[in-house]
Amino acid sequence: MARPLFGGALCAVFPSNTTDISELREIPDNQEVFAHTHTDQSIIIELLEYQGHVEDSQAARYHFEDVAGSNKAMEVEQMEVMEVQCVPHSQLSLSQCSSAWILTGAQLISKFNEEAKNTVNIHLCLFRLPQYTTDILITFNNPVSISPLSSSSCAVADGVWTVQDFLTLVQSFQLLDPGVFG
Repeated sequence: MARPLFGGALCAVFPSNTTDISELREIPDNQEVFAHTHTDQSIIIELLEYQGHVEDSQAARYHFEDVAGSNKAMEVEQMEVMEVQCVPHSQLSLSQCSSAWILTGAQLISKFNEEAKNTVNIHLCLFRLPQYTTDILITFNNPVSISPLSSSSCAVADGVWTVQDFLTLVQSFQLLDPGVFG
């Protein structure tokens, strides 16, 4: 069943074991943040300003590097892009996007500004909606190597989300009310 997002303006099918972080703390109005109930996995959906100065094929990389900056993983050895691919419209429910891109990468990230660094696979999907001057970014953070010194070192790996769960979310993502873009 699809979960309503941004007050019902958007929706998508989420994996099981999902906690809405807005029930626990304040989240910016342009974001929806969800965490796995038992692991450090998370999914973030962001409504961002359309980056018209970036070509479609480079836009996912642009946003990946922006996420790396937020994660304080800007050094070359702290981030890697493994693959960027265009998603055919036939595989999407979001027909209003001009293009969609999936990027697979990794970042070396510390949690809560700890010294310990964890390797996190980043799967992101970028939907480009120039008619609404909006880029929609869906990011799936999937820790794959946790430092024993990290506060996350005791996280339970029960019912972990998969890349297929992420792809199901991406393919089911829909716009119901364009008024969300202002």
